[in-house]
Amino acid sequence: MGRSQVVGATVVDGSGRDPVDVDVSIEDGHITRVGASGAHGERLDAAGLTMTPGLIDAHVHLGLSSPIQPQFSFRISAAELAADIFATAGATLDAGFTTVRDTGGVDGGLVTTIAKGKVRGPRVLSCGPVQCQIGGHGYYGADWEPTELWSSHHLPGLCALSMMSGNADELRRNVREAFRRGASFLKLCVTGGVVGAHDRLTDTQFTVEEIAVAVQEAAARGTYVTVHAHNNDGIRNAVEAGVRCVEHGTDLDEPTAILMAARDVALVPTFAVVEQLLHDTAGAGLDESTRDRVLGVRERMTEALAVAKEAGVRIGLGSDLIGPAQDRRGEELRLRAKLETPMDALVAATKTNAEILGLSGRVGVIAPGAQADLVLWNGNPVEDPELFADPANAVLVLQGGRIVKDLR
Repeated sequence: MGRSQVVGATVVDGSGRDPVDVDVSIEDGHITRVGASGAHGERLDAAGLTMTPGLIDAHVHLGLSSPIQPQFSFRISAAELAADIFATAGATLDAGFTTVRDTGGVDGGLVTTIAKGKVRGPRVLSCGPVQCQIGGHGYYGADWEPTELWSSHHLPGLCALSMMSGNADELRRNVREAFRRGASFLKLCVTGGVVGAHDRLTDTQFTVEEIAVAVQEAAARGTYVTVHAHNNDGIRNAVEAGVRCVEHGTDLDEPTAILMAARDVALVPTFAVVEQLLHDTAGAGLDESTRDRVLGVRERMTEALAVAKEAGVRIGLGSDLIGPAQDRRGEELRLRAKLETPMDALVAATKTNAEILGLSGRVGVIAPGAQADLVLWNGNPVEDPELFADPANAVLVLQGGRIVKDLR
């Protein structure tokens, strides 16, 4: 679409400002004007619809789109894994998410395949395989399986869940390998996790000195490290080492939140996956014992959100959905809207997430110069956030000015 105009919509621009009724002009994939314009080109009539920026999910796992335990135990063919990943990528776009940050599970070939337009999907920024401590979170091999065989579960160019390091030198080698495969940032697991085989949420993993190696390697490439972290010891180790973002932050306390704010370290809570594992553990392809590990996490993460907000931490938004049921990614906004306001949830999923991803001003906002990533909703999700959760309500999705979904 070379030059066009979307007319008649109520525009919620992602900045937190009140909605306004204005036209949006687009040329060569970018927004050129917000307001009345005499621009020539195609006119898209959006009367009665609400326009938001394309949503951003800062914590996805496109590479974990098949039932988890069968995938981890190597019981699903590469063809089926690819089919499931491609379906999830398309469903993500259909839910109004035009950009995602993949925090572990895909290999570089998938990112370029989507970018070339061979598969429908959002813009993807990926860490490639997650960096993990030997025996720590992110290792799902059988107890008898030697650690060095874990990498044989990778499918080069498609999916690669995690890499194991036993010391700082091994970690340095592994993060360099992740960058070689196309990673645009790094993710480390510095505590245990909910979907864990050999760890507990109270475990801390990697030392400050080891985490700092990854930070050094990321900085050398002009990028950053984010960490999977549930407990405060792990979070503080990561902040001390210089990471820029924390995922989950379940047990975040006030002193740690104040430290994060002082160092400008962002937080990405993940509520949708908690609901998923509480209510449909089997649907994700996981054993029912996983539910026991997630009990109480929702309440503690809710408290952590409040603590972080009070401390002035920059707070993004991520769904962390896993397994086949990733079509209702907007559920994360619906859940956050209950804890804050619908506008807060939208800003987190647009402007703030763009800042966290290093794409500020380019996506996540409706303003001149930004990519024309736009969603037109049937109704106003800022008034009724339930609309975010149902992909059918995203009736028109534009990505870089091109229509990628149209239910009008």
